[in-house]
Amino acid sequence: MISFLFAGLIFLFAGFVQGLTGFGAGLVAIPLLCLIIDIKTAIPLVILNGVTITIYLAYKLRSFLDLKKIRPLLIGSIPGTILGSQCLTLINPDLIRNFLGILLIAYSAYNLVAHPKPLRMPAFVAYIAGFCTGFITALFSAGGPPAIIYTTLTDWKKNVIKATLTGFFVFNAGFTVIVHALSGMTTLLTLKYCIVTIPLVLLGTAIGSRLTDKINRRTYLKCIYLFLMMMGGLMVWQ
Repeated sequence: MISFLFAGLIFLFAGFVQGLTGFGAGLVAIPLLCLIIDIKTAIPLVILNGVTITIYLAYKLRSFLDLKKIRPLLIGSIPGTILGSQCLTLINPDLIRNFLGILLIAYSAYNLVAHPKPLRMPAFVAYIAGFCTGFITALFSAGGPPAIIYTTLTDWKKNVIKATLTGFFVFNAGFTVIVHALSGMTTLLTLKYCIVTIPLVLLGTAIGSRLTDKINRRTYLKCIYLFLMMMGGLMVWQ
């Protein structure tokens, strides 16, 4: 019973983070959940709650969702995922993880210090970002950064950035839930944890989302860069 309580509190915070930034629930939840439950239960539980978060945010941000912005990321991610899966036995994932971690730390630190102006990028860059996201996800299930970096480089408003990431991630998370269910990773225990934690993850997401409404674009991007630095640090440390 205590583990269910702690899991609920963890997802309250994880939901807050993703409600604020549009990503990061897994970054927060998985290391903390592994202190109280088995990782084989934690991973499908995080994915299930991730679907809940992204569906909630997609509904809340529905007026900002633009399929023209999301579609290139999705299309690019398909061949990236296929190629990444084929390279699993040829490439050392640790090398890419360390490289990406260092890149995230450097990129975020630069943006926090230099405050560069938004860029107007050609359309093909979105496909490249989607491809890189799919490729890295297939290698070690942490492919969000390329898509996140791409959206932060644009001149889009904060809610458009958040909505685009949410729309992209909701498809990825939904597909992963199906794979986990078919492979037997989603057990009865996972579903019990999910039932207990869903109300708290939704509460945290709602609080984080409300906070986003009260901050400007620059502050929102600072939050993203800080969490990207945290993600990069965890990648290097792992």
